[in-house]
Amino acid sequence: MLELIGGLLSYFERTYAQLFFSFSPFLSIPSMLAALLVAYAVVRLERTGARRRIKLKVLIRAFFPRYLFSSPSTRADAGMFILNTSVFTVLLGYAILSTTVVAALLRGQLIGIFGEPSPAPLTPLQMSLIMTLCLFFAYELSYYTDHYLSHKIPFLWEFHKVHHAAEILTPLTNFRVHPVDTVVFYNITALMMGGTMGSLNYLFGTTANQFLLANSNIILVLFIYFIGHLQHSHFWIVFTGNWGRFFLSPAHHQIHHSANPLHFDRNFGHCLGIFDWLFGTLHMPASKREKLTFGVDPKPAAPHSMSEMLVAPFGNALAQLAPTHDVNQNHSEVRTEPMTR
Repeated sequence: MLELIGGLLSYFERTYAQLFFSFSPFLSIPSMLAALLVAYAVVRLERTGARRRIKLKVLIRAFFPRYLFSSPSTRADAGMFILNTSVFTVLLGYAILSTTVVAALLRGQLIGIFGEPSPAPLTPLQMSLIMTLCLFFAYELSYYTDHYLSHKIPFLWEFHKVHHAAEILTPLTNFRVHPVDTVVFYNITALMMGGTMGSLNYLFGTTANQFLLANSNIILVLFIYFIGHLQHSHFWIVFTGNWGRFFLSPAHHQIHHSANPLHFDRNFGHCLGIFDWLFGTLHMPASKREKLTFGVDPKPAAPHSMSEMLVAPFGNALAQLAPTHDVNQNHSEVRTEPMTR
C-alpha cells in the first residue's frame, strides 16, 4: 500500500514539474510569462501618448482583477485542471490513438498497395520543414473539424458544453473539458496528423521528423506561448483586416465564447482563421472592445458543480439519442453557445 502511494506521489510530482517548470506550452511558467509580456506590450501600446505612467499597483489589478479569483467559474476550472492533468490522463490513455502508430500503419498500407517509393530529391532539412508545416496545418484542420462537430452534433455538444459553461475566461478554462470531449478531440487529431505524417513519409521515401519544442510542433508551441493563453482571458487583443482572416486573435476566441446568438458557431479554429474564412464561420471582432457575456443558456442550476460538469453530460447526451427526441427543437434550446479547447 505504501509502495502504491509512493508511486502515485512520484507520478504527480513528475507530472506537475513537467507541466509548470519545463518549456511545455500548456501552463508552464515560461509560457505564462511570455503571455504576460504580450499583454503588457499591448497595454503599453494602447496608452501611447498618455501623460501619466501606469502605476505598478494599477497594472497588477488590470492583469489580475479580483473577480477572476472569487468566481465559482474559476474555481470549477481549477478543479477540472487538477482532474484533467492527473486522474483523466491515466484513465484515458488506452482510449486515445497514437499519431505515430496511425502514421506507421498508413505508410505500411501505401507500401503494400503501391510498392516502395523512390527517395525524394530533398535534403533532410527540406523534408523536416515540409513535415513541420504540414503537420501544423493538419493539427489546425483537425481542431477545426472536431470543434465544428462538437457544436453541430447534439450528442457531442452535451460534452463540449461543459467548456462553454465557463462564465469567466482564464488560462485554466482551457482545462475545463469533459473527458469524452478530450477522447474525441485527440482521436480526430491522431487520425488527421497521423494520416499526414504517414503520407509524407511515404512520398519522401524515408522517415522525416518535424521540428519540435517541448515535444510539440514548434509552430504550435510558439503560437500558444504568445497568443494561445490569452484566448481565454479578459484581454481584448484583436487582429483585423487580412491578419484577422489568417490568424485568430484572443478577441476572435472570446467572441466564440460569447452568449450573444450573433456569435454562435463562429471562430472554430485554434491558431488560424483560414478554415473559418473558407467555410463561412469566421466572425471578425471589432477594433474596440465589445461587451460580451459568457456561459450557456439555459443555465444549469449548478453549472460549476462536478456532478454537472462530469456526470450530467452523459444523461443529456443519451437523451439526444432517444427516438422521439426532436433534434431541431433541442438544438435551438441547448446550442446557445460556442466553444474552445
